[in-house]
Amino acid sequence: MRVIFFGTPEFAVPSLTALVEAGYQVAAVVTQPDMPSGRGRRLMPPPVKSWAQKLGLRVIQPAGIRDAAFIAEIKSASPDVIITAAYGRILPREILNLPPNGCVNVHASLLPKYRGASPVNAAITNGDKVTGITTMLMDEGMDTGDILLQQETEIFHDDTAGSLSKRLSVAGAALMILTLRQMEKGSLKRKPQEGEASFAPLLKKSDGNIRWERPAQELYDFIRGMNPWPGAYTYFEGSVLKILRSEVAGGKGEAGIVALAGRHELVVGTGAGLLSILEVQPQGKRLMAISDFLQGRHIEKGTRFHDKQF
Repeated sequence: MRVIFFGTPEFAVPSLTALVEAGYQVAAVVTQPDMPSGRGRRLMPPPVKSWAQKLGLRVIQPAGIRDAAFIAEIKSASPDVIITAAYGRILPREILNLPPNGCVNVHASLLPKYRGASPVNAAITNGDKVTGITTMLMDEGMDTGDILLQQETEIFHDDTAGSLSKRLSVAGAALMILTLRQMEKGSLKRKPQEGEASFAPLLKKSDGNIRWERPAQELYDFIRGMNPWPGAYTYFEGSVLKILRSEVAGGKGEAGIVALAGRHELVVGTGAGLLSILEVQPQGKRLMAISDFLQGRHIEKGTRFHDKQF
């Protein structure tokens, strides 16, 4: 089968690799434009572009997904099927209707749960124990198309959005290949999405702001779900302090107030219970264990963390 692949972040790389290794003819790889990154704001290619170039594949980076010239270019490639994995934009009808076998999306949730751009973050933040991968036949809605195949994945207690996304990306690649194999055999069945839908919109940096009035267990899940992007953060001594890792501690405390501070531990009160901070990243500095952060600092019991800068 002749395939055109749409994808942008690291999550999509295993799916592209699997297509090539399975012997499919990848006519083109479509990805988002290079974006400025870092302090120098230097243009950086998305991970899928870098990998596609290493594989010697043709890369297309349209500025506009509805651009007539781009659609004509996709049409001229004559794909049998289009595969998408975290591309980042909804495909217009003109592209959806091009391949005879349709457009198949690899989505990191058990649809209809967590439609949208941040399903992995949402699953961890909400304290879910199970999530999964769905391959679906795309339509013009936001992850509303018919389900093709699904596979469950356990969420471990210490998973972050980063670690879970990595596992799901590998599982998604395998499920995508299985979907194509069944499509070729004519045994693939589609079914409408059933049950109540939920949504996981694109995250902004401000979404990582820690609200200390929430219970400790919720904050533990929130910190994991925001790691690595956008990063859970609070304000301490007038600057941003990212919290990368924590654990729920026994006892009671006042929300946002340091309940215990020593040479190797920092425990903060929440809306219900205590939260022990294990790993942080001060503004403009490296990620560090809490014991390293506390060296040379005298943080007293009763010190307050804030959800806004004063």
